[in-house]
Formats: sequence, structure tokens, C-alpha cells
Amino acid sequence: MVTHFIFMSSSYSLRTRIALDFIVDGEGIQDELMNKLDRIMQECGHDVSISTHRIQAKDDSWQSVCEADQYFMDVKVVKDVDEFINLIQKDRELQGIDVAKYILSHVKCTQLKLQKLVYLCYADYLCSTGKALFIDDIYAFKYGPVVDTVYEKYKQYGYKPIEKESENIDSKNISEMPSKSRILFAKDGLEKVKSIDKTLKKYSDLTASQLVEITHREKSPWSMTYKGIWVIKQKLRDDVIKEFHGYESVD
Repeated sequence: MVTHFIFMSSSYSLRTRIALDFIVDGEGIQDELMNKLDRIMQECGHDVSISTHRIQAKDDSWQSVCEADQYFMDVKVVKDVDEFINLIQKDRELQGIDVAKYILSHVKCTQLKLQKLVYLCYADYLCSTGKALFIDDIYAFKYGPVVDTVYEKYKQYGYKPIEKESENIDSKNISEMPSKSRILFAKDGLEKVKSIDKTLKKYSDLTASQLVEITHREKSPWSMTYKGIWVIKQKLRDDVIKEFHGYESVD
């Protein structure tokens, strides 16, 4: 019999669980495994979801692990710690589209309203924590702040309400789960979900036009950035959002 020691996590980009498999075959392996786990936690964040497993199998193959316990079926086994860390780190950063999907699981939105809510979630989180909610840049367009990736994803709807991607799911709680899990897996995920929920509680009942009025207020970050339709890629900088987001408050 062979002893396998396994680190497991999830990859949202690959849409599967991932595993790092070690054979326990000598003295000193326990210290080596702890050092590897410490490195994973240091580089990926101490709030990352990592499980550890010790399995007795007939040989050193992954197939023998699956035969010993079917829990490990359909798991992607990666080659080394670096690959394992890289896959986790990729999913620890949120994109604007991740936040947009979570918002859509709560709120019926047009593309315009969605853009404003994504921006306001970003601005609220930035001002309360000093950290970015997602990695995308935000730009000042004619009708307010815009995240390019969210616009490209949903521009086909124009002024019509955006349809949910999973039309066969009727339960709000079930349709929320994938998008919420995606955010929770990110760095500071619970903190980010709480902040987004707080922002939606403030702004989600407002119409797209009302949200545009808020982001267009005098001295808002948008008004301090926008130079007209003839100037492209007018980026809303974080320092400007921090200084002037207070003018967008509805509290």
C-alpha cells in the first residue's frame, strides 16, 4: 500500500476541483508538506479554501486514489506547487463581470443600470477598505462610469432588461449560488460580498435614470473625469473616486 497526501482546492476558471498529490515515502516528508502548505497560504492568502487528505492506495497512481475513494474522481491533478498556486491566484482576483453576474442574481437590470451598480459597488468598497473590488479599469462615458468587459458582455440587450443566463433556474437562492461562490473564493471574498450587498441595498431600487443622475452630480468622480465624447478612454482613477465618491451618496 502507498500513502498519498493531497492538497485540494477549486479552480473557477477551469470549472473543476484541483489537487496536488504527494507520496509519503520517507522521514522528513511531514515538514516538507507543511512548508509547501505555508507557501500556498502565504502566496494565495490565508482565507483561501484548501483541504488536506491522507489516503491509502494500492500504488502511486492517481487512479488508485480514485479507486480507494470516489470523492477524488473528476479532479484535475496538477504537476507541482507553482502550477497549483498559479491556478488559485488566477481566481483570487475578481473581474467586473463577476460582480455583474452577482448583481444580476439579485436585481433585474438593463445594461445601463447594471453598469452604474457595478461602479457603485466598486466605489463603495474602495472608499471603505482602500482596496480595489475587481481588476478592471473603469472609464467615464457619456452616461456615466463603464466597465468595458461588462459592456461587451451585455450590450446586445440595449435598453431591454438583461435575461438571466440560467433561465431554467427559478429559485433566487439557487441562481445566486454560483456567482456568490465565485466572489467568496476571491481574496477577502466574504468582505466583498458584504460590501456589495450593502451597496445594492442602497441603490438597487433606483431606476437607471436616477443612478445616472447620481453619478453625474457636480463634483462626482465622473464629473471630475469626463471631458466629452470626443475624448476616448477617460479612466476613472482610484484616487479621484476616493476623493469625490462622497458626492454620490444616498445615505
